[in-house]
Amino acid sequence: MNSPQKRIGLVGTGFIASGFARLLHNHATDLTLSAVLTRRPAASVEGFPCTDRFTHSEQELLDKSDLIVECSGDVLHATRIIDIALKAGKPVVTMNSEFHVTTGSYFADKGLLTEAEGDQPGSIAALREEAVMMGFKPLVYGNMKGFLNHHPTPEEMAYWAGKQGISVEQTTSFTDGTKIQIEQALVANGFGGTITRQGMEGPKATDVTKAAIELARGAAERGQAISDYVLAPGNAGVFVVGTHDKSEWKALNYLKLGDGPYYVLVRPFHLCQYEIIKTVRRVLHGGGVLLNNSSSPTVSIVGIAKHDMPAGTRIDRAIGGFQVRGEAARIADVKGHVPIGMIQDAVLTRAVSAGQTLMFDDVELPDSLAHTIARQLYA
Repeated sequence: MNSPQKRIGLVGTGFIASGFARLLHNHATDLTLSAVLTRRPAASVEGFPCTDRFTHSEQELLDKSDLIVECSGDVLHATRIIDIALKAGKPVVTMNSEFHVTTGSYFADKGLLTEAEGDQPGSIAALREEAVMMGFKPLVYGNMKGFLNHHPTPEEMAYWAGKQGISVEQTTSFTDGTKIQIEQALVANGFGGTITRQGMEGPKATDVTKAAIELARGAAERGQAISDYVLAPGNAGVFVVGTHDKSEWKALNYLKLGDGPYYVLVRPFHLCQYEIIKTVRRVLHGGGVLLNNSSSPTVSIVGIAKHDMPAGTRIDRAIGGFQVRGEAARIADVKGHVPIGMIQDAVLTRAVSAGQTLMFDDVELPDSLAHTIARQLYA
């Protein structure tokens, strides 16, 4: 007898959500897309299958789902939906690193909550899992970035957003470095690692292996695994650098991993929405958490003003905007900071200067569950 299809509820209707929905609809015979929670009118959503499953009802999402996939990209919205989902006993798989590094730690021990494979943090987590199974001891959890510009213009971002088929906000957060800072903070917290300094090292590299090994030497001197990235145009993917038993060095050299003692394992792709399904099946089959922000984070993402702003300035959304960018920082070093994921529908209560780190006292934020949690975690 065939097992009944598992019902997958989805939160979001953007680029990631729509690609995942098409994959389920066209290729997953063991799963069914049962409900899609959206705040948009169905007629305004293009390229999305199964629009008859759209709902504006959170309760309908819960009632029709065995597992929920959250990929709205909205920290405040995700925090509220994940709260009610976990309270209802539903496992939650996310592709929303912004949520994890802002409020995710509050939920880390309140139910099954995991980031998915596919975006860089989940892909690093999967590669780490493989490395550990093979006997490696990780020292560096690494990401690759091709281009970085802390101050892109709206015109540049509109051009590239149209060319790539993603939103201006996404394009901007990728370009100004905010996204990679968020991703690596999540990895550091999830695996008990750290960062070497605010903003990470991010060495420029024509040879990723050499740069990765240099990062590993620094991690070995610190005696703690680090999360970082290399700026390497033309390269893509993630990597883990680890050590192995000296008795295995000769064999690893034969297997083309080099002389040691540092070994670089590379996964040269991450396929975002197309890989979420692997983590969904992992959870449904009892595999447990792949990655979350842990209940005791040590790294957060501060908001850095991109230019001078007077009191009264409104910031609709800091991540992916032209007023603020994000940097990873050790929480102990930036007490009282407001995480960049919280700077949404915010108003400055006093003037800030270009390069200044925004603190809770600098902004007026709307009341929300996310605001309450973030103050508890970071204020």
